[in-house]
Amino acid sequence: MTPSLSVVGDKAAEDRPTSVAEKVRRLQDEARGLAREHVGELQRLLVAVQRVSLDVADGGEAYPAGVRELSRRLAEETDGRLQTLEAILSRQS
Repeated sequence: MTPSLSVVGDKAAEDRPTSVAEKVRRLQDEARGLAREHVGELQRLLVAVQRVSLDVADGGEAYPAGVRELSRRLAEETDGRLQTLEAILSRQS
């Protein structure tokens, strides 16, 4: 019978005291990573809003005229917001 194997953590690293500054840096790095993910989700959702808005705006008589016009304006506004967001993000890199 083969003995079972298990992963053992680095006990020396666990016992090493972590300074408050190191903890703060680690938490800040984690927060920045989560913020990047969140902004990426915002971008994806804005693209989806723009795509659906264009679909409705171009949907023809099946949609009420007011809804088509609102959707057209929303698509244009969303495009502008996406460009602004991308410009801001490009300066952060």
